[in-house]
Amino acid sequence: MSNFLPINTILVPQGAEYKAVCRGLSGITGSIPTVVAIPVGMKPLLKYLQQGQFLAPKSRVLIMGLCGSLSDRYTVGDLVLYQDCIYQGKQQECDRTLTTQLHSLLPTPHSPLNLVNSLTSDRVISSAAEKRRLGETLSADVVDMEGFTALEFCNAAGVSVAILRVVSDDCQHNIPDLTSAINSDGSLNPFPLAMAMLRQPLAAIRLIRGSLAALKVLEEVTNLLFSGSSQNTVQISSEHS
Repeated sequence: MSNFLPINTILVPQGAEYKAVCRGLSGITGSIPTVVAIPVGMKPLLKYLQQGQFLAPKSRVLIMGLCGSLSDRYTVGDLVLYQDCIYQGKQQECDRTLTTQLHSLLPTPHSPLNLVNSLTSDRVISSAAEKRRLGETLSADVVDMEGFTALEFCNAAGVSVAILRVVSDDCQHNIPDLTSAINSDGSLNPFPLAMAMLRQPLAAIRLIRGSLAALKVLEEVTNLLFSGSSQNTVQISSEHS
């Protein structure tokens, strides 16, 4: 491959995150991984993976997207590389070789790449107090809604997986509870989404700002990883609030 990562496939949640990764890959010459838009949430993702034919054994997969912080150490715009995912007392580890390769490509003095332990949740964790409590009791740094399911499925199938995400909301502020806006197929339902945002306008504005800043970083890091410019000093935008 013309890039420096032996990645066959990128899995990224559908919608804005998928679009950001595609923008990051646009204009790159040479071979790039296949980008697959996955459903949001554990059950929809498992169903999707079980139906899919795109993950061959021994293939190498990079999961990208956004996540929420469970620790004061990580704030909006921070780049995090997962070591493992936990869910209800169970743990799945990311592929160490692939994770080490990513880690060697990305850290810079300006934008450290944080190795984290993650929690996967089957619902949106909207309360800042609950985020901090989960972070402390489970020794987890960040939370998402797909990581454990993807790792469990891929590890069983002999597929190597690394997970690289960007923090879009911190653990100091509440975000709107968007659980009711996620359909059973893992897509977002615009009307409940809008209603959830309107019920908590300040939290909604903060979430939107954080998400936009994180999406910009996601686009940039995708471009840097696969354009080959990650050989040089990687400059990730740190203009987040």
